[in-house]
Amino acid sequence: MFYGASHLIFQKAEELRNRCTPAEECLWEYIRDSNLGVKFRRQHPCAIYVLDFYCHEIKLCIEIDGSIHQQEDVKQNDKRREQLLAELGINIIRFSNDEVFQNTINIIQKIQIKINQLQTVRVSSGSPSGAGGLKAHGFIIPAIDIIDGKCVRLTQGDYTRKSVYYDHPLEVALMFEDAGIKRLHLVDLDGAKAGAVKNWKVLETIAGKTKLIIDFGGGIKTEDDVNIVFESGAALATIGSMAVKDEATFVSWLQQFGADKFLLGADVKGEKITVGGWLETTDTWVYDFMRNYLEKGVQQIFCTDVSKDGKLEGPSLELYKNIISEIPSINLIASGGVSSMDDLFKLQEIGCTGAIVGKAIYENHLSLEDLKQFV
Repeated sequence: MFYGASHLIFQKAEELRNRCTPAEECLWEYIRDSNLGVKFRRQHPCAIYVLDFYCHEIKLCIEIDGSIHQQEDVKQNDKRREQLLAELGINIIRFSNDEVFQNTINIIQKIQIKINQLQTVRVSSGSPSGAGGLKAHGFIIPAIDIIDGKCVRLTQGDYTRKSVYYDHPLEVALMFEDAGIKRLHLVDLDGAKAGAVKNWKVLETIAGKTKLIIDFGGGIKTEDDVNIVFESGAALATIGSMAVKDEATFVSWLQQFGADKFLLGADVKGEKITVGGWLETTDTWVYDFMRNYLEKGVQQIFCTDVSKDGKLEGPSLELYKNIISEIPSINLIASGGVSSMDDLFKLQEIGCTGAIVGKAIYENHLSLEDLKQFV
């Protein structure tokens, strides 16, 4: 979303945000209130620049030019700026101050046309969201858990039982991509602990340097967190405890962003939903929990038996069989306990549509060559 912008660029963006030009203020009022269908940010840090208005969802930048942009040296700088943005895949449209003040409605119409064009290209190129689209991208979903920017794994969610496997998560993601894997389950453990998204820069780096379809979770508690996750490049936002503790807010996100943009996580102990880092078992049956959100449009759910996670003792086959038997239409992703190829074959046989695999890969129980059989 920020393309490596330095703290100085962030400071510059904040300064510009506090002293917008009259033309920028005028257009912002229209962009903010005109129901364009996408969300723009103003004075947005991007690489070595600050963009007047930017929508990361469709990679569209809107620039407002004052009279200084008629000067030859400024024109050359604008040209270099457009070249760099083009290399980042960012589209740019420009308007002058006079255009903004004299025909704002016409400008909004031009912006809407450009948005429609970019959305059409995005859809025709194949959106990964939704159960059908994501199922087509392979059975295996490797997991990268992040603490302090490093690739780690916990045993049964215990932060004191942490193993660090790689210092650079991008290195791991590239290995998965090179093996033909299409999806990635990215977990912000710092964010989960803090109650706010923390490792969005890791997400942005992996999304920017791979073509992996990423679901990202950990610390998503507010609408701003959801926006950060999508704008940093995730195809799906992963929601767990929020769906248990604050159903009204989660349902509002399903309505606002689209139910197909979320991957629902169900942590289970004895067929009851658990929350709070698996420390608290609720009175909610997993079947009721899943049915409730499937009825609200959620298309994929992953289920973790907390007694199995990180222990390499095999997945909870009976639990998954029961869920699929109770809810035959479910797109169920197994999570936790996978330790062998045999485990993966069994999960396929009982009807799971995917399997999240972590520790088995990092502890060399499964090789990348093994996983290629499921690509």
